[in-house]
Amino acid sequence: MARDRFTPEFDPDCGDALLTSARQDIVIGRWQGLRDLLRATGGDWPSRGHRMRLLAESCAGSTTVESWLAAEPHSADALVLRAATETARAFILAVAAGRGVPIDRARIDAAVLACLRATEAWPADPTPWVSLISVARLYPTGVRRRELARWWDELHRRDPYSVEGHLQVLHYYSARWHGTHGLMYDFARDAAGVAPPGCALPVLVQYARVEEFRYAQDAAQDRRSAVGLGQHWNHDGAVGDVRRTWQRWLVGRGGGMVPAELRDLNHLAHAACHAGSTDIAAALLRMLGRRATRTPWSYTGDPAKQLLRWRRELGLRG
Repeated sequence: MARDRFTPEFDPDCGDALLTSARQDIVIGRWQGLRDLLRATGGDWPSRGHRMRLLAESCAGSTTVESWLAAEPHSADALVLRAATETARAFILAVAAGRGVPIDRARIDAAVLACLRATEAWPADPTPWVSLISVARLYPTGVRRRELARWWDELHRRDPYSVEGHLQVLHYYSARWHGTHGLMYDFARDAAGVAPPGCALPVLVQYARVEEFRYAQDAAQDRRSAVGLGQHWNHDGAVGDVRRTWQRWLVGRGGGMVPAELRDLNHLAHAACHAGSTDIAAALLRMLGRRATRTPWSYTGDPAKQLLRWRRELGLRG
């Protein structure tokens, strides 16, 4: 019997070769590649959001975006990237401080101000509003409900089906941050309910289930209490959610997968595998091929080993 030589590819850029090239420029402090990439992306909001988020993660540890702004201080793209980068830097500080340890409020305020300046630089762009809602999580008690609602309205008006924008609100409403499981699931299901056929928003329910799982993991005080999390993925509600997302998002949809969707498809594939929805899981793993993201697989074990195991159990090869 031929041995299965399948090896998943965890490309952080999700197959976006132009993004990979631009991120390599950051390593050598060259900002022109970022400018060219974002200029070419233009108003393709899903691609712009995907690229901006990953560029910001790379820029957070360098001065590349500052060099760009020094050369082109009025560049809207540079100002939007600076806002995303300041947001990424604030989250890096928060992670380093540890869960529940507040970081310097002035640092969060600075990120918010960078986001607001970016909204003025390119008024039609939803990306700075995504960054703004994201950084709002870092305030110890969040932001006023009216303020969050205003920011959400501004984002929704520019890109009503933004998965990344909805995802940041979902995180904000989660029990790990400033809400509850119920509030988080209500938001996810409301968004899924109004999404047009072929839109990825129904997968928010799978993101919510991952958020709940992470919260339960954090709360588990001993091994025995963590064992009960096994039922988390395969109860009737979870199984039904997987099938509804599959039907609303992917059944009958033409066209291939774009890089911005890779993380979403991995969340649905992960949920389908753990829910025991073998027909959907097999179809999704075929669709993904070797392309994979480490999350959410990393929350339930070694990502590569899990993908290999599920493919083997589903009879997939190569």
